[in-house]
Amino acid sequence: MKKVLIITYYWPPSGGAGVQRWLKFTKYLREFGWEPIIYTPENPESPINDASLAKDVPEGLTVLKTTIWEPYLFYKRLIGQKKTDKINAAFLTESKKPKRMEKLAVWIRGNFFIPDARVFWVKPSIEYLVNYLQKNPVDAIISTGPPHSMHLIADGIKKKINIPWIADFRDPWTEIDFYSKLMLTPMADSKHKKLELKVLHNADVVTCVGQNWMENLEAILKKDSPEKFTPQVQAKFKFISNGYDPDDYANTGEVKMDKKFTMAHIGTLDKSRNQPVLWKTLAEIIKKNLGFAADLEIKLVGKVDIFVQDDIEKNGLTPYLNKISYLSHHDVTIVQKQAQVLMLLINNTPNAKGITTGKFFEYMAARRPILCIGIPDGDAEKIINETHAGLFAGFDDATAMEKNILYFYNKYKEGKLASEGVNIEKYSRKMLTGELSNVLNTISSR
Repeated sequence: MKKVLIITYYWPPSGGAGVQRWLKFTKYLREFGWEPIIYTPENPESPINDASLAKDVPEGLTVLKTTIWEPYLFYKRLIGQKKTDKINAAFLTESKKPKRMEKLAVWIRGNFFIPDARVFWVKPSIEYLVNYLQKNPVDAIISTGPPHSMHLIADGIKKKINIPWIADFRDPWTEIDFYSKLMLTPMADSKHKKLELKVLHNADVVTCVGQNWMENLEAILKKDSPEKFTPQVQAKFKFISNGYDPDDYANTGEVKMDKKFTMAHIGTLDKSRNQPVLWKTLAEIIKKNLGFAADLEIKLVGKVDIFVQDDIEKNGLTPYLNKISYLSHHDVTIVQKQAQVLMLLINNTPNAKGITTGKFFEYMAARRPILCIGIPDGDAEKIINETHAGLFAGFDDATAMEKNILYFYNKYKEGKLASEGVNIEKYSRKMLTGELSNVLNTISSR
């Protein structure tokens, strides 16, 4: 078998969305003639741990670990957290007015730790891995970000040992939804952009989870060097979607549907994913339809931003709310299959057109109808229409939201609520690993 070194910050027992993509690729790579080797921190700062993910780690897998130093102890002290407290993912807030020290901590994070708080792991990782690879050669390297410091590790190795390199973007870098919240000075902004360009120039292949985001990365490189942006350079950008693992849904056993008309959202619900028009629309339907009011349950699984909770309370929806702070990935798949409707709430941010979260494809695999709210003509709407997996409404389109919700509710009352879900097999993790292996075969044979 050929060998590929995968540099990832997130790895079991760490849980959350950041683990899934490369854990699942690793699970299936051997079936396509590639032996994965993982490089990950010994002591990462993980928002959550999930023991249920261990089942997907291939037997006998080589996992290389070194100790990482991160400034999170200083950060926690600054904002008044305990050493054992977890750092929230994204920019989820749990108080209406962030403390002055929290704002200062964000400013320090954005301007001093570039590209991110894992930057201190870059130099020792390059030294460790160059030494390892000289004794244990591989055919390709993959770095996955965020955190984008992982790309800088791969770039450093590439300079010392010319091994084919894939830079995988699970999220954008300078176009990520919270980039403007980092309060960057012009100098820090310039440094982020220079590092991003260095990765885009030096990687042999750049993969991305969304078609729109991939085109944006192409545009960044083309704008920097239009004369060098040849068809050959453009061809190094590859779209490899997020997906679902059929095994996760085959192993849930018999699942009983919720008796209530449950509208469930799985995962972190931060301020950018809040949908004020949705909550207002639900409140209006409740006023007009007593049957709907008696049947409704809003189920939110994961951390919920204080601004979302305020909007729910303001619209009188608190009595209908079932809030579950955390479930393992295995238990999440069961909740998805039990729900009457699964809510896919796209971040209302400048990069909204390219957002297709990992849970989107898991929703499809659960075979429950999806209520998608996002930006028209974005990647999410296109996939919803392509697969017939649910119904779509724009961020501010209350008419379409009400129509879609009542359509689902009426089908629920008839006992006929189901997801059509056609041609979703192309998004299975195994099929997507096949796409990845084709890219690896191409660059390793050059």
